[in-house]
Amino acid sequence: MGLHLVLLDSVLVSYIRGYVGIHSSGFRDFLLKPELLRAIVDSGFEHPSEVQHECIPQAILGMDVICQAKSGMGKTAVFVLSTLQQIEPVAGQVAALVLCHTRELAYQICHEFERFSTYLPDIKVAVFYGGVNIKIHKDLLKNECPHIVVGTPGRILALARDKDLSLRNVRHFILDECDKMLESLDMRRDVQEIFKMTPHDKQVMMFSATLSKEIRPVCKKFMQDPMEIYVDDEAKLTLHGLVQHYIKLSDLEKNRKLNDLLDALDFNQVVIFVKSVNRAAELNKLLVECNFPSICIHSGMSQEERLTRYKGFKEGHKRILVATDLVGRGIDIERVNIVINYDMPDSADTYLHRVGRAGRFGTKGLAITFVSSASDSDVLNQVQERFEVDIKELPEQIDTSTYMPA
Repeated sequence: MGLHLVLLDSVLVSYIRGYVGIHSSGFRDFLLKPELLRAIVDSGFEHPSEVQHECIPQAILGMDVICQAKSGMGKTAVFVLSTLQQIEPVAGQVAALVLCHTRELAYQICHEFERFSTYLPDIKVAVFYGGVNIKIHKDLLKNECPHIVVGTPGRILALARDKDLSLRNVRHFILDECDKMLESLDMRRDVQEIFKMTPHDKQVMMFSATLSKEIRPVCKKFMQDPMEIYVDDEAKLTLHGLVQHYIKLSDLEKNRKLNDLLDALDFNQVVIFVKSVNRAAELNKLLVECNFPSICIHSGMSQEERLTRYKGFKEGHKRILVATDLVGRGIDIERVNIVINYDMPDSADTYLHRVGRAGRFGTKGLAITFVSSASDSDVLNQVQERFEVDIKELPEQIDTSTYMPA
């Protein structure tokens, strides 16, 4: 029996496998609109995560927020819920703007807004990114102007410069995975130009799993006395409930080993990360030939193709996804419980974002990394030092219960 949540007057009752537990509903304590609470219950959220506890009470009062917290801890829900809580929709006016660095993430954030606004039918959300004919976006803004706009900086700037998208009434300005947008100077310029088109008096919120000391002052330039939530010590960023191992092997041995692992391991869904578009396509072809239910997503595909595949994987039509780092950040697929780094990521940060695809929201997960060169070993050592973890070699036998949800 799954998890069913019933909201009573003052308590949340959860029936989990026949066990009935009564506890005060943390989300209730935030005094959210009843329509939002209903959507939260529908989504199966029971208790706010630590980040949500820290941020939501301030965010719904319109305070500026900078938040850094590990992957899978529900940062998206912070800005989605606090924006929906505050918005009073006015026809033809964009009240909230959310910027992020990839199309997939934009699509996913838009989906979260739709999910939580199920019982707020007057609120319209739309997503805009490059790779789609701009005329479609211009027509949408003219005929069905959304109240909440999610998008990538390039396309949003183009629409705003052409006066198709008016930012005069924006009250909430949000950057997700903000370090990625502010570290790239081109993207930072776009973000700054967009920012200048919005009113001076607005709420600004920025979120990421990694925020270097250098980028924090850049974030603060956009804000007025923000509430700052940082996970103080980097060790805390290591993902709770995630079992991490490595395997030493040569490049030529990787395919054979991957085959063995996919045969031996229990998994709901698995993401395999590789370092290039070519390798993603080749490895996926090989897996399909070996009758594995595999699909791949990489930057060499059209936008439409990527989204169709992403959606198909998210809905469980395929159980194995081969991907480049495109999928490494912010992408949330609930059933993924194993991540395999077929190729070592280029940095400790990328490692964190990749393995954060497994074991989202504190569930169990397993990360296995192939180490085939001295530079691979260097990155693995950086990861261990920085996040204070001891990543051991993969044992002959691994206990399924350590990485599979019961």
